[in-house]
Amino acid sequence: MPKRLILFLLSPVLVVLGALGLYTRDPAPLDAERFEALYSEPAPAPDGRRQVYHLGHSLVGRDMPAMLAQLAGEGHGFASQLGWGAPLRSHWDVDEPINGFDAENAHSDYRDAHEAVASGDYDALVLTEMVELQAAIDYFDAARMLHNWTDKAHGSGMAVYFYETWHQLDDPKGWRARLDHDLGALWEGQIMRVALAMEDTPQPMYLIPGGQVMAAMADALEAKGPLGPLGSYRDIFSDEVHYNDYGAYLIALTHYAVLYQQSPVGLPHTLLRADGTPADDPGPELARFMQEIVWEVVTSLPRTGVPS
Repeated sequence: MPKRLILFLLSPVLVVLGALGLYTRDPAPLDAERFEALYSEPAPAPDGRRQVYHLGHSLVGRDMPAMLAQLAGEGHGFASQLGWGAPLRSHWDVDEPINGFDAENAHSDYRDAHEAVASGDYDALVLTEMVELQAAIDYFDAARMLHNWTDKAHGSGMAVYFYETWHQLDDPKGWRARLDHDLGALWEGQIMRVALAMEDTPQPMYLIPGGQVMAAMADALEAKGPLGPLGSYRDIFSDEVHYNDYGAYLIALTHYAVLYQQSPVGLPHTLLRADGTPADDPGPELARFMQEIVWEVVTSLPRTGVPS
């Protein structure tokens, strides 16, 4: 059946659902000029160590937040709620099951998401959306869920950070090509800007550019050649999408740089996993290489809120 005919037949139903408050069409994205203006000034600098709540899935994982806490040092606190490939909608809707909930949250740093965000115990909410990202946009209300969580976080005085991830290494459109395309077209264009358009007075949400750091790391390794334990960027991954300890370290550095607005150059590289076992050590040369790449990327993107 042609798409236009389907929409014509559905339109009376959508009108009724809208009147009942059960269906709301997403607004057009916030226009580019207003979006840029939100990031004309850096984010407020944090006052001391941060209390961070992580909401997402296995591209957050347990080890990366634990590594971030070690990088930040004493006083940094965190908790999380995770799932397997979980969309933000499954975290928001208490009646919707979160795939892998029991396995992913069987640890002492778990805290219920709605309770945590409403508690006032945290000053930063870091959240991300599922991949495939286009599916999250088309079928799981990605922009509206980002708006919902942002609105709830702002009500508790939390700053909001949106963690950009990546797709499968074997993506038919090309893993590296999608990192260039998806940030502007999807993460910002169809999620962040649409979520911001739902606000009466838009406030900036800040970007943690995990995908862009991965892209820069891949390009640098291709240009430089093998470094330390890495022969190529694929050695940052344990499978076609999940990072290993080296990747977790790289993304923890990225979170640190954005959340603290401080260069990660010189931070330690001998860390522990969440279970207390030693993480694979990238070594001093590779660690410094990663730290410099992270800071270069983070300070080049106004959406991070970090001064250039």
